Amino acid sequence: MANVTSYGGASMVTGSCHLVEIHSIKILIDCGMIQGELWQENYNPFGFNPREIDYLILTHAHTDHIGRVPKLVKEGFRGQIIATEATLDIAYIMLLDSAVLLMEEYETQLRKALRRGEEASVQEPLYTKEHVENVFAQKIRYAQYEETIKIAPFLTMSFHDAGHIIGSAFIQMHFREDEVEKSVIFSGDLGSKNRLLLNELTPVLEAQTLFIESTYGDREHRALQESIDEFKTVITQTLKEGGNIVIPSFALERTQEILWLLRQMHDEGLLGNCHVFLDSPLAIEATKIYQKYPMHMNQTVGLHVSLGDDPFSFPQLRHTQRKKDSMEINDVEKKAIIIAGSGMCTGGRVLHHLKQRIWNPKNAVVFVGFQVKGTLGREIVDGESFIRIYGEDIKVRAKIYTINGFSAHADRDDMLQWIKPMEGLNHIYLIHGEPDKLELFKTYLKENTGLKVHIVKRNETIYV
Repeated sequence: MANVTSYGGASMVTGSCHLVEIHSIKILIDCGMIQGELWQENYNPFGFNPREIDYLILTHAHTDHIGRVPKLVKEGFRGQIIATEATLDIAYIMLLDSAVLLMEEYETQLRKALRRGEEASVQEPLYTKEHVENVFAQKIRYAQYEETIKIAPFLTMSFHDAGHIIGSAFIQMHFREDEVEKSVIFSGDLGSKNRLLLNELTPVLEAQTLFIESTYGDREHRALQESIDEFKTVITQTLKEGGNIVIPSFALERTQEILWLLRQMHDEGLLGNCHVFLDSPLAIEATKIYQKYPMHMNQTVGLHVSLGDDPFSFPQLRHTQRKKDSMEINDVEKKAIIIAGSGMCTGGRVLHHLKQRIWNPKNAVVFVGFQVKGTLGREIVDGESFIRIYGEDIKVRAKIYTINGFSAHADRDDMLQWIKPMEGLNHIYLIHGEPDKLELFKTYLKENTGLKVHIVKRNETIYV
């Protein structure tokens, strides 16, 4: 009997980790980092034996889908990793960056503990750079979109473009059980329509069982053009008033979208003599990888890359790779646009820029991505009057904007339209969503499809 047990990304947005057992084969779909309020749970043992996993399938390279892979290998996984080449290229730099942040946090906590005489109480980092390198020493297979991969005589899988970030895929498994042919889809994260950079989500013709993300299962996004117009208005108005703009941005996908928009604003003469800083070594490296895969981009952006034109560059832009260069941004008193990570303000260089700028009412902070509960970004979005950075309470006086139309996630209507053509679909299982949104999405799908819809609980086993 085939079954699926969700050890993460169930009744929560982060930590995606789903174990599929089909006959004697054990397949792990993603192994993500838990973010936000429950981040300490990353240090807990897995709910399964990593040594018994035959295959690790990575849907895409966001931290909440790959962030615990080094821990998995560290604890004994020796199976085969299957993902698109773009996903593995991005995963490499993402995981190295994660290892650096984990070590920095460990060293910070160790210094504090030593001052208290409590060295033994500090947890070792979840993993190190060496553990990351070990991930890429495992058996790896690059998956092509629409390719059928034979796992066993009774089991095949295929990767299809999820339209979420570069290299992202949803996974379809076909298997035979008791002479009955079955099909199960794991959505990973799905992209919304009319993305700025990428091709759209691939349609599906048939499936019996669907495990689908529910991040924005409670709403429809604003029209993309409305969000673009608002973004341009915020930028031009703030610059006109002599203010600065801080954009906490995810290094992967969102930063490249923002750079593409700013490139367009430059071409339209809207940036003037401002300064634009990409202050994220990770985002700088990720942007280089985008140049390698024009085939993953939509026709407009892909054509730029194919013709040798960098769509993510323009004269006002400066990359600040070194920490010294980052600190020098402080000397720019006005008309600066600073793109820095982390996207949820949980660490990274953006904290320094928020400390320097968020107290000034002339400035603006523009959020262009989802903010998980328990993060500093969520506190700012929710209207906290003071925020704490580096041990200091800082008054929030800057204008705060949340522009959600850039979301890399499909909204509920996008997902419904993707589901409707699937022939033979019997069960929909909801994963990767906050509890209130899961309930609303469940009701929405039942009303609009008439199908059985179930919210997956953490550690729950589903028979498919």
